[in-house]
Amino acid sequence: MTPRSLKPVKVGISIDRDSPLPYYLQLKNTLIEQIETGHWKPGDQLPGEPELCQHFGVSRTVVRQALKEMVYEGLILREKGKGTFVAEPKISSTSLVHSLVGFHQDMTERGLKMADKILEQSILPASQKVAANLQLEDLTPVIKINRLRFVEDEPVVLVASFLPYEPCRKLVSADLSEESLYAYLEKEYDLRIVRGRRLIDAVGANEHQSNLLEIEVGSPLIRIESISYLDDGTPIEYFHALFRGDRSRFEVEILRFQGQGKLREAMGIKQEEEFLI
Repeated sequence: MTPRSLKPVKVGISIDRDSPLPYYLQLKNTLIEQIETGHWKPGDQLPGEPELCQHFGVSRTVVRQALKEMVYEGLILREKGKGTFVAEPKISSTSLVHSLVGFHQDMTERGLKMADKILEQSILPASQKVAANLQLEDLTPVIKINRLRFVEDEPVVLVASFLPYEPCRKLVSADLSEESLYAYLEKEYDLRIVRGRRLIDAVGANEHQSNLLEIEVGSPLIRIESISYLDDGTPIEYFHALFRGDRSRFEVEILRFQGQGKLREAMGIKQEEEFLI
């Protein structure tokens, strides 16, 4: 977060009493506009509720409703005893849900600083779920890599990857703190991931996750579960990742075709596959 400063509302901005829009929505739109035009930048402190009430001539209920919706949308942060601040913009990924470019590559290509903290890198017997996703027998040895991933020195995603031990034994001791897992697999073992299957849903952060990601317990997380396959159809990686909801968003390009078959063909999806997005 950048150094914080308190800036008043721009002079001359007011509520339109003749507008059919509710006062709280007008106020919300006005505050958002001042963020989008750069009057308030990430880290800047907004005026307090009394100042906003006085400037716009509205009740505290109106102000609180506008600010509540802006918090919900991730535009501002309210810190108890300190005030209301403009949130950092969300980190946008255009590839993670519809291509096989890894998160590390996606962020570095955007010019963002990436770093990983390895929390666990070990060999363990596959659980029933991991074995099923990797098409292995239960208790087959797998490599687990648990990473806390930072973007611009801020913890953003917690990810646990599971890979079969036999085809990539050296992975258990590889230094992945600044290297993409996919790049390592291709360089060391000529294992090239060509397709994947991903499921996305939302969950609340538990105490352990909140401590690592520096958020409050119950904060929204975007969960992605994925299975990645080699060109011969062998599953080589199963992972589940938890992205901070306040710092992450995903962009998906949608194509329209006459018939589902053409869409599958254009996206390189075989008949038995489907993307769960």
